[in-house]
Amino acid sequence: MNTTITSKDEILCVCRELIRKEGYKSINIRHVAKCCHISVGSVYNYFESKTDLIAETVASVWCDIFHFPDYRNTESDDPDESEIFQSFPDCVAWIFDRLKQGEEKYPGFFSLHSMGFIEEEKKDVQERMDRSWFHIRQSLVVVLKNDANIRSDAFDENFTEEDFAEIIFSLILASFVQHDFDARRIFNMIRKMLY
Repeated sequence: MNTTITSKDEILCVCRELIRKEGYKSINIRHVAKCCHISVGSVYNYFESKTDLIAETVASVWCDIFHFPDYRNTESDDPDESEIFQSFPDCVAWIFDRLKQGEEKYPGFFSLHSMGFIEEEKKDVQERMDRSWFHIRQSLVVVLKNDANIRSDAFDENFTEEDFAEIIFSLILASFVQHDFDARRIFNMIRKMLY
């Protein structure tokens, strides 16, 4: 066996491909080592346990699906990095599009991994998933605060941009669990409440 040490990122890339082709249940130390052409011990150099490997893989998939544009870097040549959402509905539409693309790229990932983690109650996996989701929620807040077309009285100290982003994010999560990538009802609610 080739025991050349590879990087953590390369291992995660192989894991994402395994999820894409074989599903979330294919992620285990031996199988990943075999697919990376490295020893089992080499995988343990980067991941303490199977739970750690799964948690890092799930976070990596979420990052691959939801890589938000960088609002500070509008001079970038990369279209994904220079894009700034013009409105909150544009951002929500982008999220739904990414959900649909994510489901196509990683078939069954959303429902299978969420059900598996709930049953197994793996705190570490849930914490890493929550960190990935935090990035999405924070991006929603940034877009809300930058959308100049939102009514001036839409938010106050009793109902903030953060509160609204949390509600929208919850609706987005419910949609992806149900494989419902039609955002029209959410768009209508956003328009009625904010504009």
